[in-house]
Amino acid sequence: MSASTHQSTVPFNITSFADDVAGAVGQVLDSGWVTTGPQTAAFEKDFAAYLGAAHVVAVASCTTALELCLRALDLPPGSPVLTPSLTFCGAVNAILHAGLRPVLADIDADTLVPSPATVAAAAARVRPAAMVVQNQGGYPVDVAALTEAAGLDRTKVVEDAAHGPGAARGGAPVGSSSFAACFSFYATKNMPIGEGGAIATSDDGLADRVRAMRLHGMSKDSWRRYLPGGSWRYDVRTVGLKANMTDIQAGIGRAQLTALPEWQRRRGELVARYDELLLGAPGLVLPQRELAGVQHAWHLYQVRVPDRDAIIAELEAAGVSTSVHFIPASHMTAYQEILGAEECGSVPVTDRVAEELLSLPLYPGLAPGDQDRVAAALVEALRARG
Repeated sequence: MSASTHQSTVPFNITSFADDVAGAVGQVLDSGWVTTGPQTAAFEKDFAAYLGAAHVVAVASCTTALELCLRALDLPPGSPVLTPSLTFCGAVNAILHAGLRPVLADIDADTLVPSPATVAAAAARVRPAAMVVQNQGGYPVDVAALTEAAGLDRTKVVEDAAHGPGAARGGAPVGSSSFAACFSFYATKNMPIGEGGAIATSDDGLADRVRAMRLHGMSKDSWRRYLPGGSWRYDVRTVGLKANMTDIQAGIGRAQLTALPEWQRRRGELVARYDELLLGAPGLVLPQRELAGVQHAWHLYQVRVPDRDAIIAELEAAGVSTSVHFIPASHMTAYQEILGAEECGSVPVTDRVAEELLSLPLYPGLAPGDQDRVAAALVEALRARG
């Protein structure tokens, strides 16, 4: 969406692009190789260096990254996997597509992510075989604490870090030492490519496994088969998916990565300004401020408000676009049919908080005047409710 699409509206998001993105795409096109190849390998190296990770494997999306990692665990079909209900539907679909069974964990109302207590409560209902943990809005979860609460080994925990680039805990970037951390480069994310994802891992075996699985389980991709001296022969040693990243995406990603630190700095400034503009507004709950040792990525600025749906309509009438992250999985028809009423009723804090959540516009190009409009419209809507 361009800034000129709706002159009178503050959009929820405007995708940011580094200055040399067009040149990066042109270089890929000029090379004559546009699918998975040298640019993808270079992007993996660059992103691994940014994270401080041993390995990065670029894939088609964060959803496919989650599914590949879960498949690579080789769990028995139908094995229970803990997941927050307050998550994107793709994360739950990944569990189901891997042939596993979601088990819902409730959240902490302040951080919007599961706590050790809520994970332990979910694990007490059914002994989990694995767990997916999510960095909601960019808040880095305490993976070690949740892993212990679930009674799991770290090799059975997959991090949904779709909102995670730029986040850190204890000085360690999200994904730097993970068994499996899955990132998204969707158009609205902190480092947008348009589509695409990546798996960061400290495990050599997992890296080798998912690298093959992203291309049907083939032992060599086409670039390596057609290099000078290469062979057309390949083997399929494990069943995989069509989930590779293209060199066009990777070229964009390499350019975007150079701009990410400045974009993250700008997000921090905007969040601090929102806090100042909105402090003391009646009935408003601001996002939890950064705690000691926690560096928030600020993918989302999520507030909690009364009468949320009516406020959304009033903001829209005032020319302010907003969004909601997320409709809980337990509220979705398909998952209700799969999980059953008892499981869907096991997350009362999620049910309550989800009715109050509202995501405000937050992106590096958000102008001060537009941010003022957002805050003023929200404060006016709240004051009208006393």
